[in-house]
Amino acid sequence: MTAMLMALNALAIDIMLPALPQMGEYFQVSQENDRQLIIISYMLGFGVSQLFYGPLTDRFGRRPVLFVSLFFYIVAAVGCVFAPTFESLIWVRAFMGASAGGSRVIAVSAARDLYVGRQMAKVMSLVMIVFMSAPIVAPFFGQMMLKVMTWHGIFWALALFGVAMFIWVLVRLPETLPKERRVPLNLPTMFRNYGKVIRTREALGYTIASGFLFGGLMSYISASEQLYHQVYDTGDWFPLWFAGAAVAMSVSNLINSRLVERLGMRRISHTALIAFVIVSAVHAVIALQGPVPFELFYVLVLMAFFCIGFQGPNYNAIAMEPLGALAGSGAALIGFASSFVSASIGGAIAHQFDGTVTPIFIGHFILGALALLVIFITERGKLMQSHAAAKH
Repeated sequence: MTAMLMALNALAIDIMLPALPQMGEYFQVSQENDRQLIIISYMLGFGVSQLFYGPLTDRFGRRPVLFVSLFFYIVAAVGCVFAPTFESLIWVRAFMGASAGGSRVIAVSAARDLYVGRQMAKVMSLVMIVFMSAPIVAPFFGQMMLKVMTWHGIFWALALFGVAMFIWVLVRLPETLPKERRVPLNLPTMFRNYGKVIRTREALGYTIASGFLFGGLMSYISASEQLYHQVYDTGDWFPLWFAGAAVAMSVSNLINSRLVERLGMRRISHTALIAFVIVSAVHAVIALQGPVPFELFYVLVLMAFFCIGFQGPNYNAIAMEPLGALAGSGAALIGFASSFVSASIGGAIAHQFDGTVTPIFIGHFILGALALLVIFITERGKLMQSHAAAKH
């Protein structure tokens, strides 16, 4: 259920990708890069809303806030069907993302209610395996649906998925936050809780690093339809090639779930981040020399996404470990960084698309290097060590 709640968000992004050209044509969008706003606006709303869902779920519990979140997600999906202009569609998409923010915060904070440390990293890795099935299958579903209906049908499908999740949560999800652990809801308390999270070294450092790292991911997702259609002309094979990167991340999530309790979160995630920076540097240098053959481009993409898969669940677990009493606020701040911040950065990079892969992968290298620098500072220069060892 946790995985499917998180997949609700991934599905709302990736099922759109094959429909972007049709939607751009329907709304007569003159600049092709502006179609990316259908993705970016959703992520911006998704990110900002989590700052509010965190305190709400810490005050009222996980279940009631999740019901409100899912209800408005369904309403927004239907609203997209009837959007009269491109501008109104962008605003409704932002509202849809804001509605979905609750599902992400509650999925992570409920997991933190029940698990901690390496055990949480293992659980989140297993969650991510199921979660990553969304970008694997969603573009296929989107493309198949477009063969028998217009882009409007995709939003009807998202609304139905939201209804199914609402019913499942109603029947099966217990309340994981007992009343005695809930905290008051008021502005001073909210700012004080976020202040505590920000003053927690690991939470702040790994939250910032998540924002940088997933900014690279968002730039790729936002520009993927153009990369695979305009640069490499893959046609109807686009969903298959797009799915490959999600498979690479799923494989590394699975490996992480098997190794993290033995090797530790830091050793795995730091090694993977260094590898990501190296792969991105190689890709950027090759791209600067001229057109990159598709085979080489795709191998490097798979390698980069394989590295990313080792980082998300471990960053979450490291950042959340010292935040037991503030799990909702912590999950919200981390979600804000990995969605609003990453969407802002990734959207800016993707908007530089110029018919080549160069802007995207220069961006990947810069963001990966910044994430590594932030973690190096957070860990006081001691990478790949357990938390206990790093303190000595």
